[in-house]
Amino acid sequence: MELTSATLLGLIAVAAVLASAGTLWLWPRLARNSPWQVLGRLGLLTTAQLLALAVAGLLLNNAYGFYTSWGDLLQRDTGRLALGPAGAGRAGPPAGDTLVRPAGDESLAGVTDLPQGRPEEVGRVDSIRVSGKQSGLSDQMFIYLPPEYFNPKYARERFPVLLTLAGYPGTPLHLLTELHTPQQVWDLQRTGRMAPTVVVMARPTVAAPRDTECVDVPGGPATETWFAKDLPTALRSAYRVSRSAQSWAVLGYSTGGSCALRLALRDPGSYGSAAALHAEYQVGSDWSTGGDLFGGNQQLAQGYDLAWRLHNLPVPRTSLLIVSTRTEDDYPATQQFLAAAAPVGQAHPEFSVDSLFLPDGGHSFDTWRRELPASLEWISDHLAPAPDREPRA
Repeated sequence: MELTSATLLGLIAVAAVLASAGTLWLWPRLARNSPWQVLGRLGLLTTAQLLALAVAGLLLNNAYGFYTSWGDLLQRDTGRLALGPAGAGRAGPPAGDTLVRPAGDESLAGVTDLPQGRPEEVGRVDSIRVSGKQSGLSDQMFIYLPPEYFNPKYARERFPVLLTLAGYPGTPLHLLTELHTPQQVWDLQRTGRMAPTVVVMARPTVAAPRDTECVDVPGGPATETWFAKDLPTALRSAYRVSRSAQSWAVLGYSTGGSCALRLALRDPGSYGSAAALHAEYQVGSDWSTGGDLFGGNQQLAQGYDLAWRLHNLPVPRTSLLIVSTRTEDDYPATQQFLAAAAPVGQAHPEFSVDSLFLPDGGHSFDTWRRELPASLEWISDHLAPAPDREPRA
């Protein structure tokens, strides 16, 4: 039974109610002060409280996605796995000791508004677990394969990739149930507004519950390495996707948007473009990050200052889209970043930054849903067709 399943939550909730009722019923029978009756009262209270805490914990975890499986919670299945062969005709990840494996996820079965039909007609969404060789990290995510992926006519074609990132503390499932990402992608692709693209739906919180802001933490999780190196390597080992950075893009909202900007500016050899919805432009330092992620290393922290990088380091070959609203709290910071980036784009044609602002809207899924279609169209316009093909058998 999966950690995030509604069945588990229901069973624990029923047990909590029964334990509470049992405590009320048995309490008069344990009213005396003999050792056994005192232990009985303590046992009843402890059981009822532990079950209530379990219900609260499951509800919190299902809402924010700190852990996606029992293995994730118990820190199993985090080993470094052998790199699998890049199979030419596969329509999904192979089984066995590879970097990408199928992941059982009951929550995917509960998403009822996915495109309906055969994979060769509407594409397919799979739940997978990806493991990294360099970072040693592992996480569950979803992947959307477009209809063309299953069409024999495209059997030798590699596809561009869009990595989409949820916020913190968020779960990849939010990209399906709240943003309806596969549904939006399918609608744009079938109407010719988006090229056939493999879409990966992940979360930035790969070292749950800590928010590592997609940076390589000194002495801690190498989250940037995970997204910039491990994830592309793993996906290329299992799917027919492009090896060219210009055919890879990243899009995210909130913390995921901040990660998207950092990956595009710091790792242009991995991602050639990025769209950031309601991002922040400085690495945070609070309870969620566990304090200063850089341990007081100012030189390392400066390397993650996006505006500083644009004016002090070689300008990367990348395209950025900044998306927000004029009533959002981050609007002044967004304007400051755009003001810093504009002259760089004018002096360096290999770098460009565009912006999109709604007149109103907050830091919410309702706003991000309104912004997503235009952001996906922009991504498709800046996502180069894959220049490589599978070799002939």
